[in-house]
Amino acid sequence: MKNYKHLIAVMMIAMLALLSIGSVSSQETVTIEWWHINTNENEAAFYQGLADQFMEANPHVTIEITILENEAFKSRLVTVMQAGDPPDLFQSWGGGVLWTFADAGLVRDISPELEGEWRDSFTAQAALELFGRDGEYYGVPITWGAVGLFYNTALFEQAGLDPEATPETWEEFLDVVQTLKDAGITPIALGERDKWPGHFWWVYLAIRLGGEDAFLAAYNRDGSFADEPFVLAGEYLQELIDLEPFAEGYLGLTYNDQAAAVGNGEAAMELMGQWGPAVQAGNSISGEGIGDLLGWFPFPAIEGGAGNPNDVLGGGDGIAVGANAPDEAVEFLQFITSAENQRAAAEIWVVPVVQGTEDVFADNPVMESIVAARNEAPYFQLYYDQFLPLSVGAMVNDAVETIFAGVASPEEAAQMIEDEASFELD
Repeated sequence: MKNYKHLIAVMMIAMLALLSIGSVSSQETVTIEWWHINTNENEAAFYQGLADQFMEANPHVTIEITILENEAFKSRLVTVMQAGDPPDLFQSWGGGVLWTFADAGLVRDISPELEGEWRDSFTAQAALELFGRDGEYYGVPITWGAVGLFYNTALFEQAGLDPEATPETWEEFLDVVQTLKDAGITPIALGERDKWPGHFWWVYLAIRLGGEDAFLAAYNRDGSFADEPFVLAGEYLQELIDLEPFAEGYLGLTYNDQAAAVGNGEAAMELMGQWGPAVQAGNSISGEGIGDLLGWFPFPAIEGGAGNPNDVLGGGDGIAVGANAPDEAVEFLQFITSAENQRAAAEIWVVPVVQGTEDVFADNPVMESIVAARNEAPYFQLYYDQFLPLSVGAMVNDAVETIFAGVASPEEAAQMIEDEASFELD
């Protein structure tokens, strides 16, 4: 009897061992392909570190990261999307471009995983909504902020300007530009070869002149992108261009050239999003940018404009999930957006989007101002080249470039955008 009991015990142990081995072997190796655009050395190292931590905690997972410069990323992503082969995780700004991918079945709906605690953790709910539509979500934001004017306080002082009294109106801003020019200082850094940095100027002017109502009317086809606010935006932009505030050859300069000019103290201002300081530093000769000399102020108001002076153009980086992504890719996305990792990301100028991170910029007045502008905006508009359908957004960039290049009038540029919008949106 004892031998019988012993035999049963041995058999049970053997069965448990086999079950254990089967459990381990059933956890098949998973590879996650992640494309992002964080080319800055510190940013790239940070995200590689997060991948390393996740792989260490999940030995069956391999995360293969591809880092691409912004324009190269956009071009290559279109190619793989056309081939029906999206990366598992990839850079996204949400909005119309992402929704186009959703219509083509190229992204995964993660709403089941997002429901509940993960979704509730996001403080920037408006940003989260740009990654979803009709109850489905295809990604999440990882940083969200406001576009505004970074400026070099030392260059302002050199020109005889008070760095604490930044311009609040468009006319005051133009006066500042002229004062800087008179002092022999390049007023504004711009790399218009990449087009999207220039589109910020036209869009912000349209926001100030027409407000939310003008954009929604044009987008919903109750109005037109050739309506007065959009034409006026081009006219106000032309007024700025006529002052020749940019460096010579700016039409052929890239965004990295633009950031380097600010980071090296060669230009006084730059209209850019919250990632600006990190890119300025990364492209500067010193690798550190201008440090405490950097200030920030919101885009100026326009007297008589229909837009609220506190309305904001902005957005940020997010991560979308490819259609064939494994469950582990979504788990990694949850890991990236944890409060702990979002707090750590603030060290590389990332503006967190989740609860438990509200105090991360307590000692950084520039970033505090950006977060305040984001949080207090009565109307928050995502960049046109991302919110609008792909072809319309591209046309915005192209049309605005024609104004900078002097080959089209404000009316003609607005009509170019409207022609494409009527084809895609009607």
